[in-house]
Parts: sequence; C-alpha cells; structure tokens
Amino acid sequence: MLVNLRSFEKAMAKPYFAKFETPKEISDAAYEALRQAKQTGKVRKGTNETTKAVERGVAKLVIIAEDVEPPEVVAHLPIICDERSVPYVFVPTRANMGPALGIDVGAAASCIVEAGDAQQLIDQVVGAVAKLRAAASA
Repeated sequence: MLVNLRSFEKAMAKPYFAKFETPKEISDAAYEALRQAKQTGKVRKGTNETTKAVERGVAKLVIIAEDVEPPEVVAHLPIICDERSVPYVFVPTRANMGPALGIDVGAAASCIVEAGDAQQLIDQVVGAVAKLRAAASA
C-alpha cells in the first residue's frame, strides 16, 4: 500500500524541467497537431532527433512528455528551445505521444518540422503556451 501511494505521489509531482502547467485542452491540441503533421507534414520522434532539429533551427513546435524517467533525458530541451526561440509544450504522458506519431511505443519528445495541415493547430498551441509562460513568469 505504501509503495502504491509513493508511486502515485511521484506521478502527480510536476517534474523539475516543466516550467509551466499545461491544461488538458492544450496538450490534446498538441497531440492532434502531431497526428496531422505526421500525415501531411514532417515530424521528428525521440529526444535525439528532436534535439538535432532544434539545434539546426528547423523545429516549429517541440512536444515534451512530463513522465520521462530519468527526467535528465529531456531536461535540456526547454533550455535549448529558449536559446533558439523555438516554442515548446509539455504533455502529461509519453504513452499518448507514440500513437500520435504513428509508432507502437511511447516517445519522450518529438517535434514538428513541417506543419502540413496542422498549421492552424500549431498556431493555437503556440499562442496558448505563450500566455501560460507569461503568466508563470509573472
């Protein structure tokens, strides 16, 4: 019983690299943007490919899962995104990111390189995240 309580508390704790709380509507929109961009544009899956896309300046939106163990795997992404002025959003679970990307396993991070039909959703997510970040820093 105690082990279950500790794992529940750990799951509910916000990871140290998450700089703001993302509402469910925004994370759902990010998953849908990934789905659409996968079908009509270009996406990069995984932390390594996402990091390379951000460093090369081709990423339009970075999606980072909050439930990554160990958290150091993705902790560098918000920092390099801020340095390169690339918008990023946190989603609660990596298990939902895999199906959105069309893969059978979860993904710790992903990014949209070419929007395709997802451009309107990306703009919506980026605008909402900008407001969240402004509120979190104030």
